[in-house]
This record gives sequence, structure tokens and C-alpha cells, in this order.
Amino acid sequence: MAGTLYVVATPLGNLEDLSPRAAATLTRAAAVAAEDTRHTKPLLAHVGSRAELISFHAHSSDAALRRILHLLASGKDVALVTDAGTPTVSDPGARLVAAARERDVPVVSVPGPTAVAAALSVSGLGADRYLFLGFVPRKGAERRRLLDVVAKSEWTVVLFEAPPRVAELLEDLAAACGAERPAAVARELTKLFEETRAGTLAELAGYYAEAPARGEVTVMVAGTGKPAREERASPPDPEARARALLAQGMTRRDVAEQLAVETGLTRNTAYRLVNEL
Repeated sequence: MAGTLYVVATPLGNLEDLSPRAAATLTRAAAVAAEDTRHTKPLLAHVGSRAELISFHAHSSDAALRRILHLLASGKDVALVTDAGTPTVSDPGARLVAAARERDVPVVSVPGPTAVAAALSVSGLGADRYLFLGFVPRKGAERRRLLDVVAKSEWTVVLFEAPPRVAELLEDLAAACGAERPAAVARELTKLFEETRAGTLAELAGYYAEAPARGEVTVMVAGTGKPAREERASPPDPEARARALLAQGMTRRDVAEQLAVETGLTRNTAYRLVNEL
């Protein structure tokens, strides 16, 4: 029988947040696949685990993936962890989970800390529904597109950002969403210098421009509270469109049929308009 792949949530910072089940799983597993082995090694020492520690991150080779799958195929249990929080959430672990499922390897969740839920719980923003976008690209069209998604979302949006870029992100969000949009920034959750600051995007952008953020950062932006309106293109001017189609050499009958489809006119009205030209 194949071993089991355990997806184990680990503390965001405070080791007391490690659940007894998670500690037991890390102790029993034959191997632990970690995003950063240097970060995970102290955690394994803390629980007394002697599991083999395997590096598995976004840039891992196929050989690393095959090695873990071989262990599972040989009947050994493997625990997947990320640096902090829940694996596969804005984390490369999904690749391993998908590969294990393709091979009918049992995959079991050992739930626990997640920065998304922890930050939302202390933000004061609505969290009955929310949109998680992870890390926004640093520049380019995709960044602009996601900032537009944030601006139009009716629900609270949760983002991750690297500390040196927090002020810039908040400035861009203020430009996209409006300076007065409510927001919150949580950093160093569960750690000694934990801080959650709420205010408008303009206020937060100003604050973090003067006092650059440190540590792990989660940014939350309030939603609009109403569904985004779909932007629909206006139908073409019927007469102008009819003249353009006729100029292309189409018959009057074909032009009328096309006009009815494009403008929503009835066929009879479209026929009459074309014949009057």
C-alpha cells in the first residue's frame, strides 16, 4: 500500500500554535517535504522528529518530485509543510498534492494556522465572503488587471506582499480603489512585534511610507459592498452599420439579417431600414 501525504499547517510564528496532531504527524512521518529546510529544521527539533528532511519549493526539479513520490509509493508517509501557515495557499505545494492524487496516493489535511484567516479575524473588515489574490505581480498589465479586480470586488480582498513593497502597493491600491477605501495591514502575526493597523488606503500608504513594514505582511481591502456592474459595449448605430455592410458587397437580405443580430432590431425593422437606404 502507498504511504499517505499529510498536508500539515505549521505556526505563523508562535510555536505554541502547533497542534498536537500536527506535532504527532511530523514525528511519525518518514520524511518531511519543506519549502525551506533551514526554516523547518528547528521545528522538527522542537517536536523531536527524526524524519528525513527534503527540500521542495517552487524551483525544485522533477527529480525532487519523483523522490517524494517514490517514498510514498514504497509505503512511507510524507508530511508537506511550508515556511509558515498552510501549505499550497500561495505556496508551491499544490504541485506535489496534484501528483500524489494522480497516483491514487491518500492525501490528508492536518489543518491549523493560516495568515489569511488570522489577518481577517483582527482586521475589522467583513469576512463572511472574501477574495484571496495572494501576491500581486510587481509591475505590468497583470498587476494593473488585479488592482482593477480589487477595486471592483464587492467583497474584502486579501493580498500578500513583501515588506519593502507594502507602501508602493498601498499607493497603487489607493489610486485604483479611491483614497478613502477602508483597509487594514497585518504583519508579524503571532510574533513578538505583531501589529494590525486599520484605516483608509491613503492613511495606510502614508504611514508605511514613513515607517517601512517589516516581517510577513497581509494587506486587506474592503469591498464595494455591491456587485460590480458589467460593462457592455453599446450596440452599433443601425444605419451606419448597415451602410458599412452594404459597402462590403453583402446583399440587402444578408445585411438585414446581420443587423438584426448585432443591434437587437427585429428582422422586419432591419429589412425596412436597409431598403430605405
